[in-house]
Amino acid sequence: MNRAGLSRRRFVGAFAGTAAGMSLPACDDGSPPSDAPTPLAPATMTGPDTPSATPSDLRPLYLGTYTSVDGGGEGIGTATYDPATGRISGGEVIGGVGDPSFLAVHPDGRTLYAVNEREDGAVTAVRLSDREVLGSSPTGGSSPCHLSVHPGGRFLLSADYGSGTVAVHRIEASGALSDRTDLVTHSQPAPGPGQQGPHAHQFVTAPDGGHVLAVDLGTDTVYTYRLDEKAGTLTEVSRATARAGAGPRHLTFHPGGRYAYLADELDDTVTVCAYDPVSGRLTIGDPQPTGSAPEAGTNYPAQLVVTGDGRHAYLANRGHNSLARYAVEEDGARLRLLGTVPVGGDFPRHLALSPDGRLLFTANQRSGDVSVFQVDAASGGLSPVGEPFASPVAVCALPL
Repeated sequence: MNRAGLSRRRFVGAFAGTAAGMSLPACDDGSPPSDAPTPLAPATMTGPDTPSATPSDLRPLYLGTYTSVDGGGEGIGTATYDPATGRISGGEVIGGVGDPSFLAVHPDGRTLYAVNEREDGAVTAVRLSDREVLGSSPTGGSSPCHLSVHPGGRFLLSADYGSGTVAVHRIEASGALSDRTDLVTHSQPAPGPGQQGPHAHQFVTAPDGGHVLAVDLGTDTVYTYRLDEKAGTLTEVSRATARAGAGPRHLTFHPGGRYAYLADELDDTVTVCAYDPVSGRLTIGDPQPTGSAPEAGTNYPAQLVVTGDGRHAYLANRGHNSLARYAVEEDGARLRLLGTVPVGGDFPRHLALSPDGRLLFTANQRSGDVSVFQVDAASGGLSPVGEPFASPVAVCALPL
């Protein structure tokens, strides 16, 4: 296990301008998670003078955090938002879940899954109807930082940053997790400049459903696997190598399924990738700008999201503290930078569009809040909604 990997993630989130790839002391104090829900102080996001939604119109918002750092949360944060105005109100906490730094929901909407980003990594299932924690299962690696549910709803995919491993867990009919069905270590190629080992950062299913892709920051590689949907096992079918030292972090597919966009954390770039759904092969293109200003200090791109109609994309810039806006052209083959918008917080770690695509949420790690923007479907413009909503060490915002 690589302790330096976790500490780099925690350190980059806590301080600005530190050189990426340094070996740093671990910041996780190993504090146990809360055993019971702990209410957050009530807070409400202000917004434009628009009629308030009735309680039945409000939608749930789940918030990821670190529970083992000073000022962190006590579990998975819960709140609600108005899908018309973007106002957030809340919230409470689902306790008994340690370091839930990334969240995903089952396709049937009944179960929420969280990583437990600790040295002894695990993933946890929560039934949403009554917010009961259904249990946790070890990932077999350290510091899991990302998970996703396979579209078939039968398997959970997770990426262990610290150990550079990816895991598969079977999902039971109840939504609970059964034993792990596979674990793969990214042993090749050799780590990139400044890296001591592999650092799996994302594990996601391609739009074709037949391939799953793992993004590894430490090896500068995106691995494509075929998932056996009966046994839950992985077979590697191809690798795509990024530039040495690029530090690929997060891959987002265009709705058309033939292109994807890669956020490169360490060299502050994005790349357009061609994708072949038949073979699962990804081809990484040339680096493109993130809209950050070098004179403003080091910037760490975090994540891209693409609108449902495939016309616009947005990138979270940590350090520059902005959202880069892109026009998506040529059926997904081209990104054209339109400019940047201040995020209204510090260190935007995670982006998410509301299901209807009208709102964009950003989880701002260092300022401990969530910003909301209304999305103009025609122009891709972003308009901030009121003041950010306070949420301790906000590292993930999942609107449903």
